[in-house]
Amino acid sequence: MAATAVRGVMFPAVRRRRLWGFAERLLVGGAAGRSLYFGGNRLRSTQAATQVVLNVPETRVSRLDNGLRVASEDSGISTCTVGLWIDAGSRYENEKNNGTAHFLEHMAFKGTKKRSQLDLELEIENMGAHLNAYTSREQTVYYAKAFSKDLPRAVEILADIIQNSTLGEAEIERERGVILREMQEVETNLQEVVFDYLHATAYQNTALGRTILGPTENIKSINRKDLVDYITTHYKGPRIVLAAAGGVSHDELLELAKFHFGDSLSSHKGEIPALPPCKFTGSEIRVRDDKMPLAHIAVAVEAVGWAHPDTICLMVANTLIGNWDRSFGGGMNLSSKLAQLTCHGSLCHSFQSFNTSYTDTGLWGIYMVCEPATIADMLHVVQKEWMRLCTSVTESEVARAKNLLKTNMLLQLDGSTPICEDIGRQMLCYNRRIPIPELEARIDAVNAETIQEVCTKYIHAKSPALAAVGPIERLPEFNQIHRNMCWLRD
Repeated sequence: MAATAVRGVMFPAVRRRRLWGFAERLLVGGAAGRSLYFGGNRLRSTQAATQVVLNVPETRVSRLDNGLRVASEDSGISTCTVGLWIDAGSRYENEKNNGTAHFLEHMAFKGTKKRSQLDLELEIENMGAHLNAYTSREQTVYYAKAFSKDLPRAVEILADIIQNSTLGEAEIERERGVILREMQEVETNLQEVVFDYLHATAYQNTALGRTILGPTENIKSINRKDLVDYITTHYKGPRIVLAAAGGVSHDELLELAKFHFGDSLSSHKGEIPALPPCKFTGSEIRVRDDKMPLAHIAVAVEAVGWAHPDTICLMVANTLIGNWDRSFGGGMNLSSKLAQLTCHGSLCHSFQSFNTSYTDTGLWGIYMVCEPATIADMLHVVQKEWMRLCTSVTESEVARAKNLLKTNMLLQLDGSTPICEDIGRQMLCYNRRIPIPELEARIDAVNAETIQEVCTKYIHAKSPALAAVGPIERLPEFNQIHRNMCWLRD
């Protein structure tokens, strides 16, 4: 994440938008990249991890009368991460106020009724702490990293910035310029651009199709009333999780939550807004620019939401596809079949599989960067590999992918911040934190037959969504791409 350091405080300069959700961020084949090279000790390490993981501290969960959930894991270390995970992101906006959630995230650090912006920065700096935030399509997060002894101050600061921000007119006007510059920076990141296009075409005319930052005209028109309305509508107890990890006493955290959030959030009356429905549409967006040296392409089919039974199978399938770029060693000895074919034929500069999950839908696909002359061949090989998942993937390949998936899951949970993020995200998505042994058991239950069944269900003969930017003259027509989702001749 790109962020701005101001007097020791980490403030968001560019939103930390997830291209992948909880499971994907931890378990995506793309994240597996360098961990492919564990050599002969990989399986042995995985077996050892199964035994060690039983010693992980339990995640304790409590609920306040106003519906706010408190969840924590105490590892007894001298530092901690504590944050607020809010079930409110750009998906809950409409065309007129799209961008409000992200704008509000920026305004949280601009002063409260009891702290000016300078006071807030100095207090965080003097604690030796970090304060940060990010917005995604379905969640907004504010969190702090500090010494365990400073947990009460960290919770009080978080409570202050989300409940008592002044949202001054001068600060709002100043922040407009910051966000507009941020939009210009995002437009230079072609991966971000392509994924925004992919959402726009896959979920056209729905909330998931809109960007997190919002259009320029909205950024120029959002006012204080819009921000206040968003807070009172969405920042309600049942939609908020106070999560913490590191050296944290759950009983202390629960008392702090009661003191700082027990009465205030219950004053936000009214019904909790329903989740806006989002329909997937097989379609495409092409932005041809022959002046660009490389083509950036994303292709995806509709996947499933967080809690769907097929989620784990799609994660394993995603890991089977994996990722590759020219900096990787291994060549034809790579375990990913697609990586072997890509390396052998020099078909692209890089590719990365992804599996993005939302509450009730998702995107499963691949992002690739190609030379103009190899686009058609690369897409052919990708679709051929997808069809192989539906028909002839082997048990040995599935076993490798499952081991890699479990290894990445454990490696990602290293430190109080990723553990805290895992707790907050899972509490919003599942209303509990899935124990690692349970998740491993669900992964172990997947075999080649289930991979073939699930991939056939979601990939075979399905109309994909496609977004492409750059010199894409040789990109096949959409109807041909759709036809190749059924079967391919060599």
